[in-house]
Amino acid sequence: MFDALQERLSGALDGLRGRGRLDAGAVDAVLSDIRLALLEADVNLAVVRGVVERLRERLVGADVAPGLDPRQHVVRAVDAELRAALGGEHVALDLAGRAPAVIVLAGLQGAGKTTVAGKLAKHLASKGRRPVLVACDLQRPAAVEQLRIVAAGAGVPVHAPVTEGDPVPVAREAIRGATLAGHDTVIIDTAGRLHVDEELLRQARAIVDVAHELGGTARTLFVIDAMVGQEAAAVARSFADVVGLDGVILSKLDGDARGGAALSVREVTGAPILFASIGERVEDLEAFHPDRMASRILGMGDMLTLIERAEQAQDLETARDAEQALLDGTFGLDDLLEQLQAVKRMGPLSGVIGMLPGMAKGGAPDVDDRQLVRTEAIIRSMTPAERRDPKVLNGRRRRRIAAGSGTSVPEINRLVKQFEQMQQLMRQAAGAAGRGKGGKGKGGKGGKGRKGAQRAAMQAQAAAFGGLAGPGAGPGAAPAVRPGLGGFAGLSAPAPAPTPAPSRRTDPPAGAGR
Repeated sequence: MFDALQERLSGALDGLRGRGRLDAGAVDAVLSDIRLALLEADVNLAVVRGVVERLRERLVGADVAPGLDPRQHVVRAVDAELRAALGGEHVALDLAGRAPAVIVLAGLQGAGKTTVAGKLAKHLASKGRRPVLVACDLQRPAAVEQLRIVAAGAGVPVHAPVTEGDPVPVAREAIRGATLAGHDTVIIDTAGRLHVDEELLRQARAIVDVAHELGGTARTLFVIDAMVGQEAAAVARSFADVVGLDGVILSKLDGDARGGAALSVREVTGAPILFASIGERVEDLEAFHPDRMASRILGMGDMLTLIERAEQAQDLETARDAEQALLDGTFGLDDLLEQLQAVKRMGPLSGVIGMLPGMAKGGAPDVDDRQLVRTEAIIRSMTPAERRDPKVLNGRRRRRIAAGSGTSVPEINRLVKQFEQMQQLMRQAAGAAGRGKGGKGKGGKGGKGRKGAQRAAMQAQAAAFGGLAGPGAGPGAAPAVRPGLGGFAGLSAPAPAPTPAPSRRTDPPAGAGR
């Protein structure tokens, strides 16, 4: 997501390293690079011109803020402009008012409306609402059946009485019957087209009129493919002019999105971006935060979203147990297995690591989600005693575990070595977090100190996981962790332990005697 834009902006800003002052020539050079980076990301031309002109006004003739070098000064200005282009402040979906609230999803064919309908229903159900999906896409073959499957995956009911005909009566019937059926939210999936045409806009307008006539709070949300680029601006403007938009949902943001849609649609339509679809699972719908997205684009990470995902993936009691084991020095492979499963629930590992400050595409270790599956198989092939104390793993035990997990002895050696290094990293993180909360006097239950410890532990854990993947890693290869991991002062990878001298009493190596 935004990898190309991130790299281009980083390259443009790196040209300011080592400069003692910010003169007009340096400003022109960096603005030229930023303009090219935005155009290559397929951002709308008018938006690019506006961003560059506002940056020029901010930077030309301005004094560098005390304590900042020229590069940091420009980064701060670019961050502010990206936030503004993305919408400024987070805007939540407002469904307050008389029930049933009606949400009409509009957009082009292939934008992902049907899938987003299921994700939005799942999201609202998790917030305590009682949604129902309504099949009003009676143009596309099998669209109604697809919505039924999506609804079943989301665990919500669906109203789909017909598979062809006029969708307006279907919407009217669903809204009228929603309250009697116990639903307080109606989500209508409308038909799309391969391009904007009058029939599409007329049909969408008629359904929106019915929603306003019969429903309580009515919201029209435009679903747009994040991979479309600046063409998204023209499409969204057409819908906004005829249908009227209350918000935008970005779909397929986990793909090879260049960022043009996200940076264009808000400024062109004036409608806020409310949600972003970030994966294929029905749970993969996030509230959109412009400040966090701008931070990701500039490679500064997104710790708030990372913490929110961690809280959703693991309940508080389990997190406290893991933290206590971490502080007590009793964190074992069983605890690691629980953490692996929690991390898998947080989404693709590359995306999780990419949220850490300093771990953008250029700085992140090579990771492979399939390696987590192999690691789980190795741990599950151990006995409870071996999980508690991996030091008992001799050659015979390691060969047994390798055979049981379908892996090799070198992979067992590498896991044990990296687990020991991860334990050292997590002790450093816990110690640093403990020192940080000591001076405030509020590091008790539920205080900021606890969040700091969980955050630091997550950073150390993610860094250690990064070392589990990567072709050619030897049995003793250290995780690919950079000094000062994630901006957490004092947290760095421990030096590899020296190889112990061979003992007189050892098991024969694997394959001996063959």
